Amino acid sequence: MNCGKSAQLLQVAYNYDERGMKIILIKPKIDTKGEDEITSRTGISRKVDYLIDRQQSIRALVKGLDYKIAAILVDEAQFLTREQVDELFHLTKTMTPGEYKIPVICYGLRGDFLTELFEGSARLLAISDAIEELKTICTCGKKATFNMRFKDGIPLFEGEQVEIEGDKSHITYTSACGECYIKTREKFT
Repeated sequence: MNCGKSAQLLQVAYNYDERGMKIILIKPKIDTKGEDEITSRTGISRKVDYLIDRQQSIRALVKGLDYKIAAILVDEAQFLTREQVDELFHLTKTMTPGEYKIPVICYGLRGDFLTELFEGSARLLAISDAIEELKTICTCGKKATFNMRFKDGIPLFEGEQVEIEGDKSHITYTSACGECYIKTREKFT
């Protein structure tokens, strides 16, 4: 789910904008790539409305707005907490004063470079009404379902779950099929 997810989100945002519908774009603060923007590898970007930290209530944020929201779009949803995902789910279902049945569309990775689920992804998989997989391709041409982390071109198979891609860290990520993931892991561990 990594190649093209930000471009897809930005296209959806554009579609809402084109119809004059107000959306909010949310990105977890932990994702420092692009700072306060959602950036796509295709070169398009857009400033987010809210950078949220792990303690922040999305529900309280939405309740405090003084305008009607057509949708909430979340980039890098894997970095959300379980509680934040539950709040988003609640916002899609509740119809009380000040709250609306707001469509929520989340984009993110399912698993990390060690093939473990992220907290936000696990909760999204458990309670989402619908899940769409964005297909990516491995370097061998097969469907990619795994993420691989590299530092200075060397694949890594240990470390913290979250390390943001960037020039200073020398960390990069790529998608891989299961076969290439296993072959690479066996070669480097």
